[in-house]
Amino acid sequence: MDILYFHQHFSTPNGSTGIRSYEMAKRAIHCGHSVTMVCGSYGGGETGLTRDFKSGRREGYVDGIYIIEFDLAYSNTDGFVKRSFTFVKFALKSIGIALTRKYDVLFATTTPLTAGIPGILARWLRGKPFVFEVRDLWPELPREMGVIKNPIILSLMSILEWVSYKSANRCIGLSPGIVKGITKRGVKESNVELVPNGCDLTLFSADNTPWRPKGVADSDLMAVFTGTHGIANGLDAALDAAAELQKRNRNDIKLVFVGQGKLKAALLERAKNEGLTNVIFHEPINKAKLAGLMKSADVGLQLLANIPAFYFGTSPNKFFDYISSGLPVLNNYPGWLSEMITKYDCGFSVPPEQPELFADALEQAAKDRLSLKVKGENAKRLAEESFDRHMLADKWVKWVTGAKH
Repeated sequence: MDILYFHQHFSTPNGSTGIRSYEMAKRAIHCGHSVTMVCGSYGGGETGLTRDFKSGRREGYVDGIYIIEFDLAYSNTDGFVKRSFTFVKFALKSIGIALTRKYDVLFATTTPLTAGIPGILARWLRGKPFVFEVRDLWPELPREMGVIKNPIILSLMSILEWVSYKSANRCIGLSPGIVKGITKRGVKESNVELVPNGCDLTLFSADNTPWRPKGVADSDLMAVFTGTHGIANGLDAALDAAAELQKRNRNDIKLVFVGQGKLKAALLERAKNEGLTNVIFHEPINKAKLAGLMKSADVGLQLLANIPAFYFGTSPNKFFDYISSGLPVLNNYPGWLSEMITKYDCGFSVPPEQPELFADALEQAAKDRLSLKVKGENAKRLAEESFDRHMLADKWVKWVTGAKH
């Protein structure tokens, strides 16, 4: 079966962003299908294509995936208007491919929400099966975050969300809250499948050289955050905890932030102004180097802003990377991941906006390394038994290729 796959922010493992789409496409090819990936140029991403763009696009095979990459640069640091125009341009270019190319099923994944537009048109104008994957609930998240306040824009987004769900033959949600959000819009439960982000066990179990950033001693407890430094991530909470630790003279506990994002400069400035020598920022790194960092880390930080829509409505890549590496996870907001950490005793769950308790958890981790090791073993077991990427990818392939007209 020929799968036409739309993901604006696609990357291979050579990039420093999530590789869910790469792994799903590879698994589909392993199962005997062909995949054409349509994407843009994402900051931190690497498509694997190196030739020059011609007429705004380039294409070719990378690891068996046929990739069509549009020359549409995107970065999390771009302003709202610029990002919106990039999303719209990608959707318009994608429509042309969806309406002309030969394929058996069209698959589109958010974000952005405009990713569903080519699928909507392919379904109604060409009668093609359309599967829509939802990574975040829009417009619920931007509304609760206060990122988008204009009622007209929010209404238009809500309409696009509803039309995307209703046009899709099948939907995929990455978390229990997302699945619930889709069905609340009138989609039958039988047409929605939960396929969360998964654990790349092969990658994080490989013989990658352990390393620590400059400023972190071998004897220090190293807690790492790997991902976007944006509004949604609420990283000021970690800096609040770092300030509390510094008050307690716990300079043997280091917080390492790896990645980029709109608020990184502000976070760097705050750490500098407050003299937080226990906080270290590092540039984005590819997956292989990330795996080496994880091998040397002691705790993974799963952090988000205290927004109720996040509690059950997100499926963060970093959480699954942490448990793939056998890292105990410190989570700072309620929800399904917090409940799972508690149930399987694979880390620490602290309430939001309480830096003292955040610091207490890190002190406890530093004090009882034996217990920390057990939590890490529990994390690895959870990864292997419930979130093996190959197992989830097989489920994804079966669901996508089973979509009917």
